[in-house]
Amino acid sequence: MGQLIINSYDEFETYIGKELGVSEYHTITQEQINLFADATLDHQWIHVDEEKARKESPYGATIAHGYLSVSILPYLWYQIIKVNNVSMLVNYGIDSLKFGLPVVVNSEVRLVAVLKSLINLRGTAKSEVEVTLEIKNSKKHAFKGVIVFLYQFN
Repeated sequence: MGQLIINSYDEFETYIGKELGVSEYHTITQEQINLFADATLDHQWIHVDEEKARKESPYGATIAHGYLSVSILPYLWYQIIKVNNVSMLVNYGIDSLKFGLPVVVNSEVRLVAVLKSLINLRGTAKSEVEVTLEIKNSKKHAFKGVIVFLYQFN
């Protein structure tokens, strides 16, 4: 499934309650985990100490920070959808985000997005998108929640 192209509020509205798409898989590497640890100053051993994690972690390896999984949302989101004719896009919030399974290093993850609602607030479109970060070959997800975007259509 290719990237969904939306050109107007009315077009966007037709997707309420429907799946918008699924991103490509992205591999979470140790390098990415280490860079995230450096950026956030969170160097907990379960994320960055490969030797200790191999011996002491219940996962047998390091795991990605939960917030690293969340931080790749924009990257995966833009693989799913392109909204044209917009003068401004604002990340408005995340509602009811719940983590499921940890993402073990070298796991592949992908985003599934469903348009939960779209409301016209005097020319600003408030979209609520249910997102699930799936882990390849796992029946359980890394997280599930609702992200809220504000789109100002031209």
